[in-house]
Amino acid sequence: MACQSAAAAAAMDEQALLGLNPNADAPYRQRALAYFEQLKESHDAWEVCAQALAKGLYSDDHVKFFCFQVLEYQVKFRHGGLSGGQRQLIRETLMKWLQRQLLSAQPEKIFVRNKAAQVLALTFVAEYPALWPDFFFDILALVGLDPRGVDIYLRTLMAVDGEVVDRDVLHAPEETRRNTLIKDAMREQCIPNLVESWFQILHTYQRSHPELTCQCLEVVGAYVSWIDLGLIANQRFVDLLLSHMSVEELREEACDCLLEIVNKGMDPADKTKLVESLAQVLQSAGFFCVEQEEEDVDFLAKFSRLVNGMGQSLVLSWSKLAKAGSADEAGAALRALEAKVALVLRLLAHPDDDISANVVAFCYEYLQVLKQLPELSHGQKSNMEAIMLAVVKKLTYDDEYNFDNEGEDEAMFVEYRKQLKMLLDRLAQVSPELVLDSVGRVFADTMGKWQSASFKEVEVAIRLLYMLGEALPASHGAHFSGDAVKSGALQDMMATLVTCGVSDYGHTSVTLEFFETVVRYDKFFTVEPQHIPGVLMAFLDQRGLRHNSPKVRSRVAYLFSRFVKTLHKHMTSFIEDILTRIQDLLELAPPDKTFPAPLTSDDQLFIFEAAGVLIVSSESPAERKRALMRSLLAPLVDAFRLLLDKLSLETDEETQAAVADCLSHAVGFVSRTSKAFSNKQTVKQCGCTEVYRDCLHAFLPALSCPVQREALRSCVRSFLHRMIICMEEEVLPFVPAASEHMLKDCEAKDLQEFIPLISQITTKFKVSPFLQQVFMPLVLAIFEALGRPADANDQAAALEKQMLRRSYFSFVHTVAGSGMSEVLANQGAENVERVLFTLIQGAVDFPDPIAQKTCFAVLARLVELWGGKAGMTGFRDFTYKHIVPACFLAPLKPTFDLSDAQTVLTLAEVAVTLKMVFVQQGPELLEFLQRDYLPSLHVCPDVAQELCHVLQQPDVKVLKTYLKMFFQRSGQ
Repeated sequence: MACQSAAAAAAMDEQALLGLNPNADAPYRQRALAYFEQLKESHDAWEVCAQALAKGLYSDDHVKFFCFQVLEYQVKFRHGGLSGGQRQLIRETLMKWLQRQLLSAQPEKIFVRNKAAQVLALTFVAEYPALWPDFFFDILALVGLDPRGVDIYLRTLMAVDGEVVDRDVLHAPEETRRNTLIKDAMREQCIPNLVESWFQILHTYQRSHPELTCQCLEVVGAYVSWIDLGLIANQRFVDLLLSHMSVEELREEACDCLLEIVNKGMDPADKTKLVESLAQVLQSAGFFCVEQEEEDVDFLAKFSRLVNGMGQSLVLSWSKLAKAGSADEAGAALRALEAKVALVLRLLAHPDDDISANVVAFCYEYLQVLKQLPELSHGQKSNMEAIMLAVVKKLTYDDEYNFDNEGEDEAMFVEYRKQLKMLLDRLAQVSPELVLDSVGRVFADTMGKWQSASFKEVEVAIRLLYMLGEALPASHGAHFSGDAVKSGALQDMMATLVTCGVSDYGHTSVTLEFFETVVRYDKFFTVEPQHIPGVLMAFLDQRGLRHNSPKVRSRVAYLFSRFVKTLHKHMTSFIEDILTRIQDLLELAPPDKTFPAPLTSDDQLFIFEAAGVLIVSSESPAERKRALMRSLLAPLVDAFRLLLDKLSLETDEETQAAVADCLSHAVGFVSRTSKAFSNKQTVKQCGCTEVYRDCLHAFLPALSCPVQREALRSCVRSFLHRMIICMEEEVLPFVPAASEHMLKDCEAKDLQEFIPLISQITTKFKVSPFLQQVFMPLVLAIFEALGRPADANDQAAALEKQMLRRSYFSFVHTVAGSGMSEVLANQGAENVERVLFTLIQGAVDFPDPIAQKTCFAVLARLVELWGGKAGMTGFRDFTYKHIVPACFLAPLKPTFDLSDAQTVLTLAEVAVTLKMVFVQQGPELLEFLQRDYLPSLHVCPDVAQELCHVLQQPDVKVLKTYLKMFFQRSGQ
């Protein structure tokens, strides 16, 4: 017995233990937590927990769990620092606790048993094989076949698997090496004994203790992947597992165990023999006779996973053997594989989707095998037809599908449908003719009787037509040209779809599938444009945009926009009729929501975009287009003005927010119509410049509104972005006033979002007078926002400032890099110096590699522009006093992490900056570095000379590589 210290003999803190109760008050819980930390960190105080467990001093489950947690910490994090006596104490504690389980009147709670097993497993990992080579022998000798002892033994084995084997757990390289050593030692020393114990447990408890048997089957499944398969895949073990397949409580776990055996990595020929022998045993026992109405769907779900695993193993064996040129063995694997297809097809077509889904992977891989064969047999073709029939059947909605309130079951069916779609796509790769013919038959039969067919039949028929678009792909959606058979069949089906009246079918799933398919095959209407008016009416009436389902209306709004954008050239003769019909859908919903709007504001965006496209693409003269666009936008502008006046007078915050929301929608709708203008077809050519200029006049006053500034500024700013693209220089007169308003009383986030607008104008127009005017007000507003005090713990505010700082540096980079550096140079010496110092500060002081990289890029550009003899006055001194030192001070900071990819990019910019200074200053820089600066950093003369030599190399890549090595060496 290990000697116990005085600390171990002491009693536990009973008051602290009261806090372990889940219902304890906060102060008690706090005390318990503090006590836990005390015991964890103490050299020997934790020994009281070992004593409590060994002697069974406490009956409270939470105290026992607490004691195991303390032991767990010692084993997991402090084992190397424990004395030999303390390690022995832990071993003895665990064995004494285990012995008590065999004698106890009641078993421990499961959470206590799991924690005990975890501590046992951690102790095993820490001490096997060097310190406790007989770990499992000691446990087996103690527990024998006692059910409670066996339970802990099996839980420990699973915990060991989690620590040593489980591939889902990421391990450090050192842990991986340790785990390999443990497994090697176990194979050599104890695995045969463990396997024998598993057999005895399975045999002894299969009737009396099914829960122990299931635990043991789980253990076998977990360990079989890395132990000698011959210990498990033998007559007595397989017979035992097969007998479990007939016991209701065991059959599911037995399936999982057999699947793990099947999945074990091995030689492909041996794997084929293993799977075949298992298949023969299962078939002889009647398991391959799957009844479609089998009541135990949980078992069939497990069984289908087993069959799928067997099939996939055979596919893999065939593939390896075929590649290796082993014709006979590959043929055997293919025959074995083919023999499973009939069973798999029954499972694929099973009414339960979980059972069916479990074999989709094998079917997919089987089709891949068929794709590689030079010629298909009659049986293989029949198998493909059967898979096609099963896919059609299983794609059909269940009666229980809840379209009004889609939950988890519905989401699972949608995912299952995606798997079936992949199967259909693979079928089409093997035999496009089969898929086209099958879909054609189903579609023609169903459309011929759609009035009397169930919604499920109608929906799946249209769905199959829709799925052909990806199953039989065509370049840029050109399904109606090229292969005459395919294009003819698709054209016939589409003509049937749009003329048979199925769009009148009342179910939402059919309606949605109709419109989705119409838009997927929009190229059909370029071949047969006579069908466009009929489909447009479906979009515009109660079948589409006026359907009673909000879900349908919402989706159709998007699809209508796509339909119009693709086919607007074929709609020129009835554009104004369409605009009249959708007029009520373009009304701005009032902020008080006095009437239910047919479409949400997001849905209306698509309708406005479609309206814009129709107007712009019409063959009307510019005057008529202008009139139509004004008619479309004037109600929005008028409503905006009225609402803005109302907002200025409104005092209720909730109403203010609703009005601001409405104003944002109005601006968003106008902005969305501008998407109709392409680069070639400007607003000016369509005569609409004046219309959008009027919109700008109406919207800009919102920037001076004293309330709801964030929402209003955001929408007007977005509108200005669009107008810069569409109206180009026409928008410039509006920008100075807009900028002035947006720079007043602004927050960090406002500025961060405003900077891209100024950068866009700078890059696009290079307007020096405007930029000259706005530059310093913008910079000063940024400085003011960055200088505002904020709570040190406010992470959101800190992030906003970081993002603003990045935006500011990017803006200066845009100005310097777009040929407009004179704007910066003309700001006056004091302001220029201030900006330059912010660049040095950003490069050195803030540990943000993204911002640092931008700062060095700006500094390099300014050195290029101003660093020569004819450069800005005083810039040469600034270069030597600040820019060159920054190139060294930044990488020398502890926060400059050269293992981070972004930081390495920053270092590359440092190299470019130094190189640019050398280009401008030549030998003068080398003299400064060697004589003055590098000695101040305690860089030895040899290294300084080496750096200067590299700096003179023509390729800057050499300097980049050298600097990384230089600063890595400096950091050591």
